Amino acid sequence: MRERRGATPPPPRGGGMRIGIVCYASVGGSGVVATELATSLARRGHEVHVLSSEIPFRLRDARGPVIVHAVETPAYPLFREPQYVLSLSTKIVNVARAHALDIIHAHYAVPHAAGAYLARQILASHGAAVPKVVTTLHGTDITLVGADPSYRETVAFCIEQSDGVTAVSESLRDDTYRHLRLTSPIVVVPNFLDCGRYAPMPDPALRARHCPPDRYDSLLLHVSNFRPVKRLDAVVDVFRRVREQRRAKIVLVGDGPERGRVETLAREAGVAEHVEILGELDDVRGLLSVADAFLLPSAQESFGLAALEAMACGVPVVASRVGGLPEVITDGLTGYLRDPDDHAGMAAAVLDLLDDPSLRQRVAHLARASVVDRFDEDRVVPMYEALYERLLTVPAAGWPCVVVTSLVVSPVRSLLTNAVRLLMELPRGWGSVMRLPGVLGSVRRDAPARRSPSAAVRSRSESSRAATPCRARSPRRRRRRGRC
Repeated sequence: MRERRGATPPPPRGGGMRIGIVCYASVGGSGVVATELATSLARRGHEVHVLSSEIPFRLRDARGPVIVHAVETPAYPLFREPQYVLSLSTKIVNVARAHALDIIHAHYAVPHAAGAYLARQILASHGAAVPKVVTTLHGTDITLVGADPSYRETVAFCIEQSDGVTAVSESLRDDTYRHLRLTSPIVVVPNFLDCGRYAPMPDPALRARHCPPDRYDSLLLHVSNFRPVKRLDAVVDVFRRVREQRRAKIVLVGDGPERGRVETLAREAGVAEHVEILGELDDVRGLLSVADAFLLPSAQESFGLAALEAMACGVPVVASRVGGLPEVITDGLTGYLRDPDDHAGMAAAVLDLLDDPSLRQRVAHLARASVVDRFDEDRVVPMYEALYERLLTVPAAGWPCVVVTSLVVSPVRSLLTNAVRLLMELPRGWGSVMRLPGVLGSVRRDAPARRSPSAAVRSRSESSRAATPCRARSPRRRRRRGRC
């Protein structure tokens, strides 16, 4: 087992929790948010363990007491591909046992929520303490993987088995209900930034290096993982339209399957010499701070973390009106939103910003103020802490006292049947899965009652039956019940 510590963690303070965060190590939004959450929670006095296939890039120079557990997946010739979910589940079990985790927080539904579910079943089967599981949905785990019929039912099952579920935007929450037909409540907790770190960092030398004043007047920027959903073809087309009227240059930060295609598109559009591709960068704050506008013409963004980072660093964003972006950007005030195929409209918005420095400064100022007010870590991270604490206060066995004290003495099967009826009538929002071992399977306490009469109607019905002698009832009914 390989571990890495940012520093030796202190014991959790009074009220501190032991939290395991499961995430991707890549530069995608889910991995970035998960590792930023880990460092923030650690600074707030919690003991935090990060489980991933390797050290996440944002933790290579850890700024807080975070312990990283690398999940090693052996490759056997028998398997066509490494069985990461199995290795991940085993790692979660080992870390949960060794460090008495209170919470497992899975970022991205598959495979991380699936691994957390398996780990919880293994721990429970050995009578060990079982951590609460929180799953955070980030976007493509729902809109792409979750929407695929090959994965849909498994994704939905793993989410439903979590004790708490969050989504990074209202848009993603609605997409999840639409695609997966879940019944579990989903809490919206937006992405966030450390606005002390993500702030304007003027650097004339960096600006001159990427935007030589003798050749260019304006610098545009795009940051992504270069996947089809980011629509690099639209980036090139919008830039071409801007370039026809201004001496502009664009810098593309990132790498991925669309890189070769974007190079071809730039050559075909005649702007290749004005397009610079830098590849992946661990820190983009400097480039964001010297850009004049940020382009994000995606086909779908469940939140738009790249836009949030740009706004925090004081660069106006021109983006698609899709997904969660309208929850981040107020069109015409903190940035500009256009329909995804309105390349001309996006180019016009960029030109307005380039032509009017006072407008550009005003939009940049309002954009940063919005991020600080709504998406700073000091505002958002306490939402996760409150969720963890709420889950940890649920009674250990998960059984409300009303169920235990209200059951009548009867044979076992009748006892369980009465329990189910009572559970179905509990108020919504209890949220966790209740298990009746070996007889009736699982009952979800927040599920709506199915064809169950109200308590008052049932009470009257039972009173009426109690007042009716057995011999007055029909022989058929008496035979079916088997007793008076």
